[in-house]
Amino acid sequence: MEANSHSRAALTLAALGVVYGDIGTSPLYALKETLSPHHGIPAGPETVLGAASAIFWALMLVVTLKYVLLVLRADNHGEGGIMALLALARQAVAQRPRALAAVTLAGMVGAALFYGDAVLTPAISVLSAVEGLTVGTHVFAPYVMPLAIGVLAGLFFMQQHGTASVGAWFGPIALVWFAALAAGGLYQIAQHPQVLGALYPEHAWWFVTQHGFASFVVLGAVLLAFTGAEALYADMGHFGRAPIRIAWYGLVFPALVLNYLGQGALLTRVPAALSNPFFLLYPPWARYPMVLLATAATVIAAQATITGAFSLTRQAIQLGYLPRMQVVQTSSRAFGQIYIPVVNWLLFVLVVAVVAGFGGSSNLASAYGLAVTGTMLVTTLLTFFVIHYGWGYGLPGSLAATGVFLLIDAAFFSSSLLKIAEGGWFPLALGSLIFIVMRTWVRGRRSLLARIGLADIPLTDFLDGLMAHPPTRVPGTAVFLNASADTVPHALLHNLNHNRVLHERLVFLTVRIKTEPWVPLEERMRVEPLGNEAYAVTLTFGFKNRPDVPAALQGLGPQFGLTFEPMRISYFLSRETIVPSPEVASGMARWREQVFRWLSRNAGSAVEYFNLPANRVIELGSRVEI
Repeated sequence: MEANSHSRAALTLAALGVVYGDIGTSPLYALKETLSPHHGIPAGPETVLGAASAIFWALMLVVTLKYVLLVLRADNHGEGGIMALLALARQAVAQRPRALAAVTLAGMVGAALFYGDAVLTPAISVLSAVEGLTVGTHVFAPYVMPLAIGVLAGLFFMQQHGTASVGAWFGPIALVWFAALAAGGLYQIAQHPQVLGALYPEHAWWFVTQHGFASFVVLGAVLLAFTGAEALYADMGHFGRAPIRIAWYGLVFPALVLNYLGQGALLTRVPAALSNPFFLLYPPWARYPMVLLATAATVIAAQATITGAFSLTRQAIQLGYLPRMQVVQTSSRAFGQIYIPVVNWLLFVLVVAVVAGFGGSSNLASAYGLAVTGTMLVTTLLTFFVIHYGWGYGLPGSLAATGVFLLIDAAFFSSSLLKIAEGGWFPLALGSLIFIVMRTWVRGRRSLLARIGLADIPLTDFLDGLMAHPPTRVPGTAVFLNASADTVPHALLHNLNHNRVLHERLVFLTVRIKTEPWVPLEERMRVEPLGNEAYAVTLTFGFKNRPDVPAALQGLGPQFGLTFEPMRISYFLSRETIVPSPEVASGMARWREQVFRWLSRNAGSAVEYFNLPANRVIELGSRVEI
């Protein structure tokens, strides 16, 4: 019991930094933007009270009720996140083609929008923290942007070395950060306790309903208070449901509420503090230490988002939504510690461009909401399909569980659409580009496999004919990787045509990626003897397993009476060169075919993806028209 309690406490501490880094830095800008005079709501004590109340009830409804109580239950064998939820929803509607198509498209949209969040979170978090240097003096104003870019450059450069060493500090720093949030809030609440009236919902209702169109507009700022809520679900596989809930109820939620109420108390007494209510919460001697602590906290928030982008990309690759990319394992013990160079440096370029282009955290706030609420809306939609079709709840019960949240998400999302001209176009454009890439890759691969399948030969019939008059057999094992377990690999045909020999043992290997995150070792390999020392082998991995083919063959082979000596194995791969053909209709527009050809040509090598030893691989190419 003590060991379990100690482990849960350690996971809860770690979750503070990774899971709550983003939402924990929202007080830097959320109330300030909610009370911005640009929204057209008259300033005054009642307005401040209403804004603080709206933020409190947004945290209660969206984070506490939707994510902590409902969405965390929709786990895919313990894993969470948009891709895990998409896989779960696809399983639930697998026998309903129309629902399956709708779920798949929605999941792609949610995943694409997440990348907008991955760009904007580091930018707005770090920039808003460094802007604290200008509180009380404008001496540091010219240095805010260079300092923010410098902090971000160091963060992205660090990714290639792994984050295990600094990750140990995330939890303790986050603990100090949330304690500081609570302390600053209590300091101001003590001077104006009337702000506690914000806990009554009528103040929030008045704020979001009694100012006409301005009330609708201001929702796009209120949502800044719960950015990062998606991380509660996305990181469930790393920490578990219980530690995430304990951290939220025990520290994060109370600290956030106290800080927002404290900012409300300050603004009621000193309306001029709206220039930067977060840092002005604290006495002058504590402001610069708080800038340092806020910068550390925002680096943690940015790190969590970058790690999430790496994890999402790997899952999308293994589920077939993105082309293969180089994935570097930066830790031998922690599977989640990965580094994807292409994603890292693309994110860095986009983050720096956003910081330089938007110039300040207030400008970035206009762009931020669209990415966040879009992903949240998709999460609610997919959760409905899981509850109704996967868990078997009736339609009324499923609508009751998700309908209210769907309306709330839709209200916040539609409000953020008003910010398109002010910066919301950026996550929308980025998400659209990534969605086009994902959709093109999926459709292109389907067309390619269908085209290859036209020339496929049944494997057993071919082997029967071949072994009737076999070619020369040479020592060793030949492993032919094949997309279909029942057809002849093209690499085998090319090898026979050019070399006119067969190895003494033939393994026709098919790798499957399931819509479950993890596949146990005992379920990972299936062997079917075909006679004449030929075997059809299927390796099955979850979308979070590392598809290490040599390790799987060596580890699981003895269970089936097979031994694989690394230096006596030759791996044969087929590499298709895609060429356009006016006679063949792929079902895609010509420009989309060109995009698919480019993606296919620049996709990562199967050698690296399956961790094959490069000196034991023979690649045989063929031209395929689509």
